[in-house]
Amino acid sequence: MEQKQETVDPAEERLALNEENVRLLWSKTYNTDGKPDWSHIFAYYHDDIVFQDTIQRIEGKPAFIELCNRLTTRCKQLQMDLATVFVKDNEIMFDWTMTMMFTKFPSTPIYGSTKLTLAPDGRIIRQRDYYDLWGDIFNGIPWFKKPYRKFVAKKFG
Repeated sequence: MEQKQETVDPAEERLALNEENVRLLWSKTYNTDGKPDWSHIFAYYHDDIVFQDTIQRIEGKPAFIELCNRLTTRCKQLQMDLATVFVKDNEIMFDWTMTMMFTKFPSTPIYGSTKLTLAPDGRIIRQRDYYDLWGDIFNGIPWFKKPYRKFVAKKFG
C-alpha cells in the first residue's frame, strides 16, 4: 500500500508578523552571543523580496541571503535593539539601534528604521532600511567627528 505524503503549507509554519513576533524574531537574529544568524527568518521573506538601504538595492531571495551572509562575515558581533514597532495592514515599521563590533575597529552604533511590506501570503516582499551610515560611523571617530559635523552643517544645515 502506497503511503500518501502530506505537504505542509509554509504559511502554517510561520508566525504571523505582528509586533510581538517581529520583536521575538529580530531579537533572535541579532544577539550578544556571537555572529548574527538570519536562518530562522528567511522563511518570512518572499522569493521576490526587494531590499533597499542607503548603499544598495537587492532583488530576489538568493541575493538577499547572500547580503546577510556577507554582513555576518564582516562583523565579529552584531546587536540590534528594537524600539518602537508599528503594524498597520500589510506594513510594519520599527526603529532600531544596531551596534556592529568589528575585529579591528571600535564598536559602532547605527540608528535607523525599517519598513517591511507584506505580500498577500504574509511574507516580506519589500524591506527598506533608513539610516545615516556615515554620520553614525564618523561619530565614533573622535578626531573626525567634529570636522565632519562642521562640514555637514556648513554645506547642508
